[in-house]
Amino acid sequence: MNTEDVKKLNSYLSFNMNEEVFGVNVASVLSILELPKITKIPQAPDYIKGMINLRGEVLPVVDFHVKLGMPATEITTNTCILVIEIIVNDETLKCGIMVDTVNEVYEIEADKILPPPTIGNSFRSDFIEGIYRNGESLIMLVNIVNVFKYQDLYTIKDTVDNVPEEVQPITE
Repeated sequence: MNTEDVKKLNSYLSFNMNEEVFGVNVASVLSILELPKITKIPQAPDYIKGMINLRGEVLPVVDFHVKLGMPATEITTNTCILVIEIIVNDETLKCGIMVDTVNEVYEIEADKILPPPTIGNSFRSDFIEGIYRNGESLIMLVNIVNVFKYQDLYTIKDTVDNVPEEVQPITE
């Protein structure tokens, strides 16, 4: 495969939420965690589930269902957290997003990504960068930067930064 072909490939980590399959570009994913104990944050927006201690770093956890306009996550033994890092307007956001299950990584050629639907979604279409047809099923490719727009970045940072010390998880 030549350099031009490599540039046309994109890697997406697929995951389930309810009965839908989504994908997020692996460039944004730092790690996948089993669901740890989440410490609640008083007066946090409804999509912020709480915070976790990841190797001494306090990270906010976002219920990705709620963020996309779906009913809240139903916790199961398969529920996990994708630790992501994105840059929005030169600001870096590192947080966990809670999903039902993680599936596999797909290498998708750019010309195989269909445009996002303009109607019929139960969530905002600007959150979807495209659709990938995988056999008979469809994978909605999430535009993670659009999900966490500039205002959300500050809301999440302010929520975590203003948590009283007695509420924060113990770092070891």
